Amino acid sequence: MSNFETLRPDGVPETLLMTLEGSIQTFANQIVATQHYCAGLSKYTNEFLLPYLASVHYFNTVEREKLLRTPPLENFQAYAELMGFNLDLSNRNLIASMRVVNEYVLKEFPNAMAAFSNTLFGTDGEDMAAFTARQARMIESVTRVYPQAIRDAEPEFGFHFERNENIRFAETDRFILYQILPTDRSVRVRENGKPVLILPPFVLGANILAFLPGENRSYTHCFANQGIPTYIRVMKDIQTTPPLQAMTPEDDALDTRFFCEKIMERHGKPVTLNGYCQGGFSAVCDLLSGELDGLVDALITCVSPMDGTRSTGLADFLKNLPQRFNDLAYGSKTLPGGNKVADGELMGWVYKLKSIEFEAPVVAFFRDMMMLRPRNGNPARISKTAAALNYWLKNERSDLPLGITRMSFASYTTPITSDGTLPVRMFGRPLNFRRIPEKGIKWLICYGERDDLVEKATALAPLDYIEAETSAFPKGHVAIATSWSDPTSACALHTRFGDKNYRGPVRFQLDLDKDMSDARKKVHPIKLADSGTTDATIP
Repeated sequence: MSNFETLRPDGVPETLLMTLEGSIQTFANQIVATQHYCAGLSKYTNEFLLPYLASVHYFNTVEREKLLRTPPLENFQAYAELMGFNLDLSNRNLIASMRVVNEYVLKEFPNAMAAFSNTLFGTDGEDMAAFTARQARMIESVTRVYPQAIRDAEPEFGFHFERNENIRFAETDRFILYQILPTDRSVRVRENGKPVLILPPFVLGANILAFLPGENRSYTHCFANQGIPTYIRVMKDIQTTPPLQAMTPEDDALDTRFFCEKIMERHGKPVTLNGYCQGGFSAVCDLLSGELDGLVDALITCVSPMDGTRSTGLADFLKNLPQRFNDLAYGSKTLPGGNKVADGELMGWVYKLKSIEFEAPVVAFFRDMMMLRPRNGNPARISKTAAALNYWLKNERSDLPLGITRMSFASYTTPITSDGTLPVRMFGRPLNFRRIPEKGIKWLICYGERDDLVEKATALAPLDYIEAETSAFPKGHVAIATSWSDPTSACALHTRFGDKNYRGPVRFQLDLDKDMSDARKKVHPIKLADSGTTDATIP
C-alpha cells in the first residue's frame, strides 16, 4: 500500500472504496440501460409487427379461396416469387440495422475507451460510472421521456373541433364542412373575399393541416389568418358511418359540389379548391368530372400524387411485388356492418416496408436514441415539432373507403395516357387534364424538393400535358404543413420565395382575390361606389 493512500477509520483504503463504489454504480447503470434497451427495442418491434399480424390474417383469408381456384404450379410459382420478395426485404432490413448499429458504435466507442482509461488511471473526465449513467439516461429518454412528450403534444396538435372554436358550416352523409376561423384575434374574415376549400389527405386525416396552431404553424390557419374565408372538408368517423364506408369517387365529387355551392352562395365568388396529398388527386378528379363547373375557378395541389407510376418508391415497390399479391383484397377488412374498407394501419405499414432501410425497428430505435443523446452533459431537448409529428404518425391513421382506395391504386399501377387521360373514370366519363385549361381554371402545383413519398416527377406529371404554375418547397412531404406554415419562415406560404420567386399557396389565393376585385371594379366602378360595397384591402 502506498504511504500516501488515505485510510478510513475502519482501515479501508479510500481509493479502494471509491473504486468499489464506482464499479457497483457502473454495474447498476448497465442493468438499468439494458432493461430500457430491451423494453424500447421490444416496443419498436411490436409497433412494426402489429400491422404484419393483421396482414397475415388478410392474406390467409384471401388465399384460402385463391388456392382452390388456381392451378398448383401457378400457386408454387407465386409463392416462390413471394419468398424472393420477402428475402429481399429481410436483407435490406438486416443491412440497414447493422449499418445503424455500426454508426452508433463508431460514435460511442471512443467515449467508452476514454471513460475506461479515466477510471483505470484516475484521470479527469467522464469515467465508466458517468458513461454508463449517460447511456442509461439516453435510452430511458427513448422508452419513457419521448413517448410522454408525444402524448403531451395531443392538446396542441390538430383542430380539436370539440372545442367549438370553428364553425360547423354544412355536412353530408360522409363529410362535415368547417369554416376555420383566424387564431389571430386581430384578423377579421373578409365575407366578400374569395373562399378556399381544403381537401385533406384521407388516410392520415385533416389534423396535419392544423399542425400546431398555437405556435402559428398550421397550413389551414395560414389562409384564415390572412382574412381568407377558409373551409376544410373533414371525413366523418368511418367506423360508425356506413355511407362513408361505401363511398365512391362519384360520391366524393357530389359532396364537394354541395359544399362549393354552399360556400359560393355565402361569399358570392367561385371557390378555390385546395387538395393536400391524396386530397389533391381527389380534387383534380372531381374537377375533371365536370361536376364542379361554374363553382371552382382555381386549383391548388400540394405534394399530391398525379401519376403514381412515376414514383421511384411506392410504384417500384408495387412493381416488385408478385402480380398475384398486388391486390387490394390483401389489405381490406370487413367492418361489423358488412362493408369492406381498406385498412389504414396496413397502408401506413406498406409505406414503412417501401422504406425499410429507414423504418426498420432497429433503425428507428437507434435513430431516436441518437437524436436524444445528451450533449455537453445536458439532456437532449425534445422539440414540439418532433413530438407533434410522431403523435400524428401514431394516432391519426384512418381506414379508407374501397372506392377511393381503388382510384388511388389505379393511379399507381396504370400510367396516364399520351393525351393526358387518367386511369380512372367518374360518372362514366373519362378524366383528362386538358379540361382544366379549357375551363380557364388556374392551377398551382406545390411540391417538395426532397419528398420521398410523393416525388417531384409524380406531382408534376400534369405539366407533360398542360401548363400550370409550380412552386418548389425545400424539404419533404409534410414540410409545407409544418416548417413553412410558420409565417416567419424562409418559405412562408403568404409570400414569394426562392430564386425563381415562387408563390406560396396563400400568396396565390390572395393574388387571385385581388385580381378578381380589380376586375370587378373596372367593370362596375359606379355600381360598387353607389352601393357602398368595397373589397377589403388584400395584402
